[in-house]
Amino acid sequence: MRSSLGFMAIVVALATSLAAQDRAGVETAFNRARHLQHGINTSEWFAQSRDYSGAHTDRYIDAQDIALIAKLGFDHVRLSIDPAPLAMSMFHVPGPNQDFLARLDHAVDTMLADGLAVIVDVHPGDDYKQQMGTNDGAVTRFEMLWRRLAAHYADRDPNLVFFEILNEPEIKDAYRWAGIQARVAAAIREAAPRHTIIAEGAVWADIWDLLALEPLVDGNVIYNFHFYEPHEFTHQGATWSTPWWAYEHDIPYPATESSMPELEKEVPGAVDRYNMQKYWLDGWNAHRIQVMIDDAAAWGRQYHVPLTCNEFGVFREHADPVSRANWIRDVRTALEADGIGWAMWDYRGGFGVVTKPDGQPAQVDEPVVKALGLKGR
Repeated sequence: MRSSLGFMAIVVALATSLAAQDRAGVETAFNRARHLQHGINTSEWFAQSRDYSGAHTDRYIDAQDIALIAKLGFDHVRLSIDPAPLAMSMFHVPGPNQDFLARLDHAVDTMLADGLAVIVDVHPGDDYKQQMGTNDGAVTRFEMLWRRLAAHYADRDPNLVFFEILNEPEIKDAYRWAGIQARVAAAIREAAPRHTIIAEGAVWADIWDLLALEPLVDGNVIYNFHFYEPHEFTHQGATWSTPWWAYEHDIPYPATESSMPELEKEVPGAVDRYNMQKYWLDGWNAHRIQVMIDDAAAWGRQYHVPLTCNEFGVFREHADPVSRANWIRDVRTALEADGIGWAMWDYRGGFGVVTKPDGQPAQVDEPVVKALGLKGR
């Protein structure tokens, strides 16, 4: 009996110790989330590109751009990284991008030197993610990549360098994704015990993916979601997603019934016109956006975990600038009302806060900077 009581005492002490560690991890995550209040994504640089040569990465975003990001009032950068050239460089596979990791290090260290926090975001193409949905070997390779990557950056300031497991997983089996995310988080924690992890729900990391997510056992985690609702507005003119969005342009926000009949004529199919009509029938405005983001905030309070929204934005090529700024302002203020940090998509890409033709200085979109509540140049 005495030995049984001794065993139970050890179990209770161990459980108490683990609970204390978890509470400490959660407190650390909340404290570090303060460094992720207003950020920007750097796309088409070390990810989303067909060219990862030094000639591309050295000029696409340079030290002057990073200094400008800090000057505009952003406090962090979400740095998208394609795992294919990263793995080739990190595992010393012969090929054209053997110095990819060294150039990535230079980018990270330049940002840190300018006082910016950095989210190291593994951001592959669709095929890479979809393989993990069915192929256990692909998951093992992904875990190995993260184990090596986390160890590589384990010596960087854990208050300022964050590890985001995977952008928009695109894994429709939420249970499988939960298992993958827990496995990779454990590998990161072994390699970099002091750093904060960023996790998210399955598929597209939307709010509904977040609401279906069970938090990780690890307490030192910030949870992420993306917000592009309604896509009929934010993705107007886009050619890479729902086909009929490519026909849209100058869609107003907030939506008004009087402006829509002529715009609906742009869309050739009756079914697509019907779907477009729902944009203004649904009454998109600041209140609706706030209610949706409130749901994410309620999930965070339920589990007592910090949140970030590290993608939101409007494709600018075919958007009315005033409406674009209106939407960005409403999303940003809704997030801030719920105490959620954010990172806009993106710096100089199709959703950009600047325009920067190659070889020329960046031109800042001042109305967007104002909509983000930042100080500007």
